Formats: sequence, structure tokens, C-alpha cells
Amino acid sequence: MKVLVVDVGGTSVKILLSGQQNVRTFPSGPELTAQEMVAGVLKATKGSKYDVVSIGYPGPVLRGALLAEPKNLGPGWVGFDFKQAFRCPVTLINDAAMQALGGYEGGRMLFLGLGTGLGSALIAEKVIMPMELAHLPYKKGGTFEDYVGRRGFERLGKRNGAARWRMS
Repeated sequence: MKVLVVDVGGTSVKILLSGQQNVRTFPSGPELTAQEMVAGVLKATKGSKYDVVSIGYPGPVLRGALLAEPKNLGPGWVGFDFKQAFRCPVTLINDAAMQALGGYEGGRMLFLGLGTGLGSALIAEKVIMPMELAHLPYKKGGTFEDYVGRRGFERLGKRNGAARWRMS
């Protein structure tokens, strides 16, 4: 079975087809809608064969359903019919949970993904629990993501952003 894996990020969409090493990407950003993401993936994978699609989504997912619009992308994600758009079965999972699962080797693992935002997931006893730590309140009315995500790095610089957060 060939799986198409799609990691939707706030800066880029990463695509990998099972059995291949070459990751394909295209830019995302604050205007990217679900329909535009699908169009970009279909264009990047034109001529490729796959049986199912697995999408890592930057937001809360419950039982394969998107619960909220993403913070770093455009609107139109919740309720979008990905199965119809890709014309095959689609599984949706939180992006940090997907990334954590890729590195899981057993036991307990806390995953923190620093990128456009802050992704987080916990795996314990083979159970994966996506966490939305990025949007918890932190300092002066902000959130953790305001300090360790892209906005934090742009505002505070590398020296005062993530490094300072880790120590406080």
C-alpha cells in the first residue's frame, strides 16, 4: 500500500510518498486554504500513485475531524472534504502527533516541534496525545508560541527567544 504523507506547516507544506526519499515542498502561509493545499499537493505529485493520504494538520484533530481553523493558515479547513478532494481515503492527525510518531521508539516521549509555531505531543504506553501547549498564556498576555515560534524569533531574535524560554 502506497501512502502519501502531507505535513501542513505555517511556512511550507511537505510531501513524502512511501518508498521515496525525496521530500517535495511548496510554500504555505497565512492565506493558504485547504483547497489550495490540495491543489498544491496534487500538482507536486502529478503522475504518482498512492492508495491513501495521511495529513498532519497544525491544529486540534479529534477522531479524524478538524476542530478549529489553523492559527497560521487561511480559512476553510474545518468541514473540508479531503477524501473527495484526493479521491481516496484520507486520515487527519495533528501535525505534532504525526511528527512525534515518526520518531517514537517506545516508552514515554514528549515532543516539542519548533517551527512557524510550537507543536507538542506526548506519547505514553503507545498512546499518542496531541497537546496544544502553544496557545497557553505566557508572559504579558502572550502565548508560548509568541516566544518560541517564528514570531518570537523575528521579534526577540534567536538569543532572546527560544533560548531564554528554555531557561526560565
